[in-house]
Amino acid sequence: MLRNDRHVRILEHVAAHGSADVSRLALLLGVSQATVRRDLRQLSERRLLERTHGGAVLGGLGIELPLQHRVDQRSPQKQAIARAAADLVPAGAVVGLTGGSTTSEVARLLADRGPVTIVTNAVNIAAALVLHPHVTLIVIGGTAHKESYELIGPIAEKTLADHHTDIAFLGVDGIGAAHGCTTHDQLEAATDRAFVQHTGRTVVVADHSKLGRATFAKICPATAVHTLVTDDGGPAAELDAIAAAGVGITVA
Repeated sequence: MLRNDRHVRILEHVAAHGSADVSRLALLLGVSQATVRRDLRQLSERRLLERTHGGAVLGGLGIELPLQHRVDQRSPQKQAIARAAADLVPAGAVVGLTGGSTTSEVARLLADRGPVTIVTNAVNIAAALVLHPHVTLIVIGGTAHKESYELIGPIAEKTLADHHTDIAFLGVDGIGAAHGCTTHDQLEAATDRAFVQHTGRTVVVADHSKLGRATFAKICPATAVHTLVTDDGGPAAELDAIAAAGVGITVA
């Protein structure tokens, strides 16, 4: 396993469990404890987690895995989800895109296909598309959220209220029938909710690790979602419950 892949797995494990010990991580990654200690030291130096005696806990950046690590982990499942999501967009549509690793991949696919109008609050998506000849780009202003590269807050919400998208793709940290769509940050949740409120169709793109998971801040109930695009690794019972809430399920 490459170092960057190990770092992503470590951060995901610590984010999910709040802490991790060296021996557990060594078994999880299939490497020596010395390698794990070196990885933890490097992540700690970058303030992505905090070292403890024998392990690590959540660091100063909180429990959301920084976007640059999630983008590096361009798994075949996420790429398949993005392709299936892009196929839902009719020609000439106005498309809303929140931040996230999978939505970034959707943006790339739509730009290559074009022409398309994209409304986004993600500065990384905007930077990638600004010179693309087939994209009309509208960037939502707001306060920069360092972990997700998104512009969030009242400015973003006001701008979204003045626009309408045909379809909006939502990246979430959790989705389930009971708790709906959730994320880690309150302001981010409110801005994502504005995308939902001002679109004709809300599509959530989420791999199976997000299914049945609930994080701190609620974006919207499951009933506000028109379609969930996910991979085939999700628990059948949770998918059935989400479908029973009226959500269309597309398995990539």
